[in-house]
Amino acid sequence: MRVAIITETFLPKVDGIVTVICLLLDHLAQRGVEVAVFAPRLGEIDHYGSARVITVPGLRFPFYPDLKLSVPTLTTYRELRDFQPDVVHLVHPSAFGLACYVMVKRMGLPTLVSYHIDYGQLGRHFRWGPFHAGFIDVPIRFLTRQVLNTADDALAPSRAVQQRLVSIGVRKEVDLWRRGVDAERFHPRYASDAMRARLSNGCVEDVLLLYVGRLSYEKQLDHLKPVLERVPGTRLALVGDGPARAALEKHFAGLPVCFMGYLQGETLLQAYASADIFVFPSAIESFGLVVVEAMAAGLPVVASRVGGVGDVVQEGVIGYTFDSGDIDGLVAGVQQIARSRETIKTMGAAARAFAETQTWPAMMDEVIEHYQRLMDARKPSAL
Repeated sequence: MRVAIITETFLPKVDGIVTVICLLLDHLAQRGVEVAVFAPRLGEIDHYGSARVITVPGLRFPFYPDLKLSVPTLTTYRELRDFQPDVVHLVHPSAFGLACYVMVKRMGLPTLVSYHIDYGQLGRHFRWGPFHAGFIDVPIRFLTRQVLNTADDALAPSRAVQQRLVSIGVRKEVDLWRRGVDAERFHPRYASDAMRARLSNGCVEDVLLLYVGRLSYEKQLDHLKPVLERVPGTRLALVGDGPARAALEKHFAGLPVCFMGYLQGETLLQAYASADIFVFPSAIESFGLVVVEAMAAGLPVVASRVGGVGDVVQEGVIGYTFDSGDIDGLVAGVQQIARSRETIKTMGAAARAFAETQTWPAMMDEVIEHYQRLMDARKPSAL
């Protein structure tokens, strides 16, 4: 089996979508599937494991410099034609992906489109004219409908996203591509006194709140300020970086907040396992992979009901959820858990137990089953 994966973002950028793509590539390699990745050029990379990475230069978005606006070239076409994929998997096509989608359709190749995030809603959180005003919502919804309704197969990461797609007029049945976690990698055993001291600036007895992810405006991290002001004895550690960092440093000035920057490898695992409560006030998510990673590390969760949060957080057992933007609900959730060390411990153990049931291999095998069905249904065609 040969699979071409076309994506708007790839390494060296690190985010939830890139993480899922890399996990998929690892799994496909284990299953003997040959893969080529096509993506905008964000760095010098031509291979990921056994998979070739074919990149295209482009211009950086003015409002999101971590992404590039690229279009496929004649070289892209030739590389795709010569690879002769059995299936083309388009990971949330937008600029680069949409142009590739037209090309792939003309080539007669079977297509699977996985939907990950609503760029129209996301754009409202950027400080940039038409996006912030929501003017792009209508064309984005139109393109989303067109692509998903004409794709041979489609996947979404959560039930909330499935419902969202129905609400904007997607008629095709969109199957669920569930998210998992490596519960052996994200584990409470990585708890470290030294890391806890770093995260808390030495105040290890305080209740340590943790966020992991991009520091960007749609994450609504500014909503955590009232938590620190209204829940005594709490501190916050932010792991990650992004365009909102400078604004957040100013916003949290004088409060017990530690900006850790990007962490990787065992250092990141220690950060997860050394905190007390994972907080996630985001306005929009495809799934919220970091939530399940935190649960695997033994942390109770207080998160907004976005992406897949409602699929994984059992209310009052693993943590608490709230409507996005409901600051009182966010504060109340933290208060409920932070009231005692015993509550933190009990809910953290429940979070860990649930995470142990969410394995990646079974979920990635489901994607391979979609590939196989598309191959079986393919009519002979010349590239």
